Amino acid sequence: MSTQDYVLPAQADIGHVHLKVADLEVAIGFYRDVLGFELTSRFGDEAAFLSAGGYHHHLGLNTWESRGGSRPPREATGLYHFAIRYPDRRALAVALRRVMGAGVHLRGAADHGVSQSIYLADPDGNGIELTIDTPRDTWRRLPDGGIDMVTEPLDLRALLEEAAPPPAQPSGPK
Repeated sequence: MSTQDYVLPAQADIGHVHLKVADLEVAIGFYRDVLGFELTSRFGDEAAFLSAGGYHHHLGLNTWESRGGSRPPREATGLYHFAIRYPDRRALAVALRRVMGAGVHLRGAADHGVSQSIYLADPDGNGIELTIDTPRDTWRRLPDGGIDMVTEPLDLRALLEEAAPPPAQPSGPK
């Protein structure tokens, strides 16, 4: 079998992202207090691990080589962004409301046909995509079977309306 014949198993996924940060406290504050990750472990002022849903960690942060460092220039190679995938539009809407409430600048928002995404950066300039997948059976296909991804506007106002809690259900007779 040649290396070109190998296909990664469909069950594979990206388990976590580990970022070099300039200030661990600032980075923890952003990922915990703005995005809502839970701090699962910490190694003094050098590293921290955060997760969603009790996983050991989705996100590692460290200052081993970067304490007090500066943001890399935009034209440098490295991480463009990583994605945080939400389970549904309401969860994405709540995340957008939290980000906007914290005064975080949005870099963009798009409907890609296969996903709906909001783009921003953390305090160290690392790109983040907050996203939801659209159902696979709605993805547009090219004549050769490939996926026809697009970049169309995402209506943030309509999305924010979905962040409101559902109306209270009337209680039964008392």
